Formats: sequence, C-alpha cells, structure tokens
Amino acid sequence: MIVNRSTGKVRRFNLAAAMTAAATLVGATYATSALADGPMLTKAPPAPAATASCGSFYDFFFSACPLTWYGVTVYGTVDAGVGYETHGAPFNPQQPAGQAYFLQKVNRQSMWGLAPNAMSQSNIGVKITEPIGGGWNFVSQLEFGFDPYGFQAANGPGSVFNNRGIPLAAESTNGDSSRAGQFYNSVGYLGVSSNTFGTLTFFRQNALTLDGVLAYDPMGGAYAFSPIGWSGQTCGVGDTEDCRISTAAKYRVNVGPIRLAALAQIGGYGQNNASTADYEAQIGGDIANLAGGVLSLDGIYSWVKDAVGVAVFTGSAALPMAATISNDQSFMALAKYHNGPLNLYGGFEWISYANPSDPQTAFTDIAGNFVCGTTAAPCGNNTAIVNAVTTSGVKTVYVAWTGVKYAVTKNLDVIGAYYHYTQPQFAATGANACTAAGATPFGQAGCFGTMDAYSAVIDWRFLPKWDTYLGFMFSQVNGGLATGYQVRNNFDPTVGVRFRF
Repeated sequence: MIVNRSTGKVRRFNLAAAMTAAATLVGATYATSALADGPMLTKAPPAPAATASCGSFYDFFFSACPLTWYGVTVYGTVDAGVGYETHGAPFNPQQPAGQAYFLQKVNRQSMWGLAPNAMSQSNIGVKITEPIGGGWNFVSQLEFGFDPYGFQAANGPGSVFNNRGIPLAAESTNGDSSRAGQFYNSVGYLGVSSNTFGTLTFFRQNALTLDGVLAYDPMGGAYAFSPIGWSGQTCGVGDTEDCRISTAAKYRVNVGPIRLAALAQIGGYGQNNASTADYEAQIGGDIANLAGGVLSLDGIYSWVKDAVGVAVFTGSAALPMAATISNDQSFMALAKYHNGPLNLYGGFEWISYANPSDPQTAFTDIAGNFVCGTTAAPCGNNTAIVNAVTTSGVKTVYVAWTGVKYAVTKNLDVIGAYYHYTQPQFAATGANACTAAGATPFGQAGCFGTMDAYSAVIDWRFLPKWDTYLGFMFSQVNGGLATGYQVRNNFDPTVGVRFRF
C-alpha cells in the first residue's frame, strides 16, 4: 500500500496482490487454542490426511473430525454469550471484543448485554501443510476475525475512529487493536518448515510477544477474563497495533533443548504496519522431569520504532481521535509448569516508551483512516497526532501475571489468574505535581499508578468441538493509570458457548 501524504489517498500494489493470491491458496495465524494449551511451536506439523475426515454434517458438528482435503484444512471458531457488567459500555461490533470487559475510560454504567468473543476471537481460516520433499513442508494460513452476531470484521482502530467527536459519557465500546478490518486481520503468512532446520514464514504474522501471551497466559488471551488478552499493550510491546505485523519475516528453530526465534518487519506504514520498524528475538526451552513435570521458560526482547497507538483523546473538548507515536521496547520473561492435570503460569514484562525517531504530521493508519493535525488543532476529519509521549524522560510500565489451570476431568477445566500493572511516575516533579488535585477524580497522568485484575473460569467441553464456560474478571485502576476514567472498577460475570471446528 502506497500512501500519498499530501492527499491521504491509498493505492494498493503488490503486497495486496500477493496477499490475495495467498488467500486463494492458504492462510494465517498460529492457532490460539494450540498456543494457549501447549509449549511454543517450533517444529513442522505432521503431514495431514489425504482426504476429508468429516463424512457428514453430523460428523462435522458432533465429532472431532477436521475439514481437511489433501493438506488444506478449513477451521473456525464461533464464540457467543451473555454477561453483566457493573460498569460497562454499549456493545460495538467493530471492536474485536465487542464489550469493554476490561476496565477502560469508556466504562460507566451497569448493564446486561451480549458477550461476544469472551473466551476467544470468532474467526474463519484456512491452513495448509503440504510436503514438498527432503523433509520440508510448505506451510500457510489465512485467518479472519469477526463479530459472531453480525459477522462484521474485527476493527479496533475503526471503533476508535467512529467514536471521535462523541462525548466520553456517550461513547460505545472502543479500543485500538492490530485487527483493523483487513481480510487477514488475524494473520496471513506462507513459508517452509522442517523438523531439522526450523520454520521460516513471511507476511502477516503474530509478534513473538503475542505468541508468548497466548502460550503463557493462564486464560489463553480470553477477552472477558484476561487484561493482557483484551488489551494488546503487553503483546504489542506497549502498543496493541503491533501485536501483528503485516510484512514480517519470522524464523523459529530448535537447537537441542533450546528453542530460538527472531522476527523482523520489512517496510513501514505504507505496507499496513503500525510502525516503521520492528525487531524481536526469543530464546527458551523446556526442562523435563522436574518434580515429575515439565518447566517451560522463554525470554523475548523487542524494539519497535515509531509505533502507533490510537484512542479518543480526552484532553480536548473536541475529542478527536489521537494517534500517539513512540519508540517502544520491552523484555518479556515467561514460565509455565505442567504436571499431569496441573498447569502453573507466570509472566513479567518491562515496557518502555520514548519519543519517536520520526515525528509524524500525517499518515494513514492500518484501518485506512487518514490521520493529521495536533490535539490543539485537530485535522479536518477530527483526528490528531501526538509526537511526545513524555517531556521528562521515558515512560515505563511493568506488567506481571500468574495463574493456575487444573483439569478436574479430561473435559472440565478450572482456571484462576491474577494480573498487575505498575506505572512509575514519569511526569515532571515539583509543585506537588502528583499530589495536587487533578483534572480527574482518580489520578493524574504521568503519576504513579496501578491496575489489578482477578479472574476465574470453569470451562466444560461437553462435545469434541463444543464447550461452555462461566467466569468473571474484576479489574480496578488507581493513581496515574486511572487518569480520565469515569469509574474505578468493573466486574463482568459472563457465560457463553463456543464451537471450534
């Protein structure tokens, strides 16, 4: 995609053509269910069956059979339910989660409502694993995420853009995301894989940090029960739009007991990316026979240049959609212990934000929205750009989580988790900068703040492709992390049914 910065018009070229061609053959994203329930995937998958396993509609709905033909598998998820929120916001089918399960500035009122995608994003996809000789496989995957009630494309930036100019107390649920309405809004890659030499893939892919969250979050990134699932701050190295990269080269390999991975972004905003550069590296491994179980460990370092994050700006009466540009980096440490029915999880991430290398005056975001102007003088379409994350050093956020998942039976899991965010003070000191009364009732921007969330879920797989779940998340913000919020907490008991084929 080429962007004319003077007009904001978009012209798509060979990337779109390549992705469209790939879509007719293939697909995109590491399957969430696989990553959430097992160790990081590095080796080539086994060769698929030569013919379709499902022989009838009955088999499709009531057995474990896949839709597979000669190495091509069609798969999908439909996740729908209902829930209550003590402080929620109106449903928005564009926002990937649909509901503000995790406390946001828009949350404000008690409500019953639809609860889409509570455990996982509804999606449809195609994946290919085809032997090509010499121990090598061609691999590819294309996946599209949607709202299960109206089948609207998941589009986080679009949900923000369509709430610009609306008072905070009247906004519907909105929040930034790497899912931005594209036909490949999950992922869309192709490549080669070998048990000996590893896997090399290209185009739209999960960041290594997103793979890490899905594999090491006890809730598997569930929107309704995990803050690091609902908010992509953790998986996006500080900005959720960078949880996925549209033009990336990604390599994974096992070297003895060690697994290694690397990712590099090729191209910038004009290629439907939310940064101008993104480099990530990972090292990890499994320690077997540790007290009868297996301990998995991974560490991931990431650096992202000129990262984009969009939100409805709350510091101006005009309430434009503001795109904040920053240089981000993070280190993520992950651990999981598996022993029979018991899984223990832990994770920690240090995230640092600095002012961007290349301040922007106008660009087109990943949802195709033209953004320009400043918060003092918003653009003609009520958008603005912020090029200063902080005027007094670097902004830092620490995220930590832990949890347990226990299989009561082979079809019934009980899961519990705790998440904690800390923001050290980064505002200029002096004159009681963080103790004087602020513009909001709960805290001032740039000051010390915390967020805590507790969640629990019971998940019952009553048929091979069907499960039903009941759970809740309680989230609360304090201090600097509560700036601009209308309420301080939310409690979201939710029940739903999920069909995965």
